[in-house]
Amino acid sequence: MSPTSFLSSDISACKIGIIGVCFDQNSSYRTGAAAAPALIREAFFCESANLWTETGKDLGQPNLFFDAGDLTPTREDFVESIGAAISRVSALQLRPLVLGGDHSITYPIIKAMAQNSPPFSILHIDAHPDIYDNFQGNPYSHASPFARIMEERLVERLVQVGIRTMTEHQREQVARFGVDVIEMKDWCADHQVLFETPVYISVDIDGLDPAFAPGVSHREPGGLSTRQVIDLIQQVRQPVIGADIVEFNPRMDVQGITAMVCAKLLKEIAAKML
Repeated sequence: MSPTSFLSSDISACKIGIIGVCFDQNSSYRTGAAAAPALIREAFFCESANLWTETGKDLGQPNLFFDAGDLTPTREDFVESIGAAISRVSALQLRPLVLGGDHSITYPIIKAMAQNSPPFSILHIDAHPDIYDNFQGNPYSHASPFARIMEERLVERLVQVGIRTMTEHQREQVARFGVDVIEMKDWCADHQVLFETPVYISVDIDGLDPAFAPGVSHREPGGLSTRQVIDLIQQVRQPVIGADIVEFNPRMDVQGITAMVCAKLLKEIAAKML
């Protein structure tokens, strides 16, 4: 299927707004995630697979998605630029599905959504809590978005799954903000995460074990399998009002494996949003 069939000529009939954010200026250690949105789109349309989801939805049908294109914000204006894009999509009654980019983009997304959405919670899948008050002198680092989100009380609840690198400071932050954390050392096969509000899903690709998704800047062994992440997504019983897929670094990928994982997660998240 060509990407043109993905686009709708009738925005008012669409349900989901796809936004690419080509931004990695708040990354530490290694950049490269800014190049991810185009490759996730390419993998999504790869003829090695189709657009049917595991739950039986055909994402190739017209008028499901509106592709709002890509943003290339600067470090100085990324909060305002991303927030404005989310507000435009929301004003069209579309649920945003954002392709990052580093994880710092989640803060302006949530900030914008909180202005016009009913109370909601976040399901955050990651190897890292990303809740440093200030990382390497940058309060907007990709290691800090959830500190900004929680201190501004933008969401009802934050649940983090897959964590396996918490520092003492981050544990203090988790306790300070009342974050629910399921560390990988405590993970079990029958774990269920239940919500009482609508849910925003934020997937940092390094939440997966690098055996399944090597294309990340911060490889942390001992993580979730692709199957476990899909199961977490499919277990959500509340409306999914938005999502992001972040921290895919194509420079670190192996034969496009991680791009295809991102495309698979995009499909299954979109199915829940629909």
